[in-house]
Amino acid sequence: NVMTALGILGKNGYSAYAVGGCVRDSLLGNKPDDWDICTSALPEQTAECFADYRVIPTGVKHGTITAIVEKPLEITTFRIDGDYLDNRRPNEVLFTRKLEDDLCRRDFTVNAMALSADGEITDLYGGQEDLKAKLIRCVGCAETRFEEDALRIMRALRFASVLGFEIESETAKAINTKKHLLKNIAAERIVKEFTKLLCGDCTQILREYADVIKIFLPLGDFEEDTLRFVKSSPKSSLLRLSVILAKLSTEETEKMLRELKYDN
Repeated sequence: NVMTALGILGKNGYSAYAVGGCVRDSLLGNKPDDWDICTSALPEQTAECFADYRVIPTGVKHGTITAIVEKPLEITTFRIDGDYLDNRRPNEVLFTRKLEDDLCRRDFTVNAMALSADGEITDLYGGQEDLKAKLIRCVGCAETRFEEDALRIMRALRFASVLGFEIESETAKAINTKKHLLKNIAAERIVKEFTKLLCGDCTQILREYADVIKIFLPLGDFEEDTLRFVKSSPKSSLLRLSVILAKLSTEETEKMLRELKYDN
């Protein structure tokens, strides 16, 4: 269905690529959970291309429509982000005809690759090399990437945990320098990333980035016996969170979980 969609856009004179995490996962030999497509077509032009399919205007002002081609596919116009004023979202989105403009705004090199319908990979930032080296590295200046969107700090830790990768030295340095910006991010968003992080090979990340975790989970340093229990437990976020919070009282635990907006 992805190749069908790329083909439809191509036949109508637009460039189109699968992009981001789906390309990363494919290169790692994993089946992507979902596929994202980016294109030179504007949202209304994309909708015209898929006139024979059901189209949902999911995020037109940000360039995104969803086309049901067997399954839902998010298709987004190449874009340039405006200034980030709140460490989370750009104040405006500008559409562009160039793939390069779209890739340069992405978070990490392993997420900044594009795949064409003929199987050619566009990799402007060494994402394939970083996949082989098992490294999480920011695209461009790491501090700038985290200032734009502080949630990328948690995404870096999550990817390192889930993929079993190291965090590249400049990116790691920027994480520690900019960790305070996580205070500007909604608790629900942080918890979503932290939950995924806990389901990976997380003990090294918890050990090395305890000061980052403390920003939203004020527990002090993780003791080695706690990390050993986490490592030996099944990859369940609930079980591992229980281990991490085991030394708190019931009241302290409930207060912390409510502040982090965990579900009931």
